[in-house]
This record gives sequence, C-alpha cells and structure tokens, in this order.
Amino acid sequence: MTFHSSVNTDEPATRLPNPDMPVHDARKLTGDDGTTALIVLDDKTYTLRITRAGKLILTK
Repeated sequence: MTFHSSVNTDEPATRLPNPDMPVHDARKLTGDDGTTALIVLDDKTYTLRITRAGKLILTK
C-alpha cells in the first residue's frame, strides 16, 4: 500500500504511518454491518464503532 501526503501550508504536516506497520481499513473490519466490529486482546473483547460522523470509538 502506498501513502501520499499533500502539503497545505495552513495545516500542520500529517505524520505518515510506518511503512512496516500493518494497515487495516476500519470499514472492512466492520464487515456487512458497516458500523461495528469486535476486537479481542488476550481475554478481553472490545467494540470498535464507526460513528455517523466517521469517527472511530473503541470501548471495552
């Protein structure tokens, strides 16, 4: 995957991800539902939710 940045003198520069870091599309993670996904870390389950405003919320 290639990342491109645009230069806008009115806004601070955006940090690009580390090219060795995995990238996951939140919309693909939420599947058919399109708004929520469960994420498991060790023995805990978290809910990833995409809001109507397009923001991500991760809750335990």
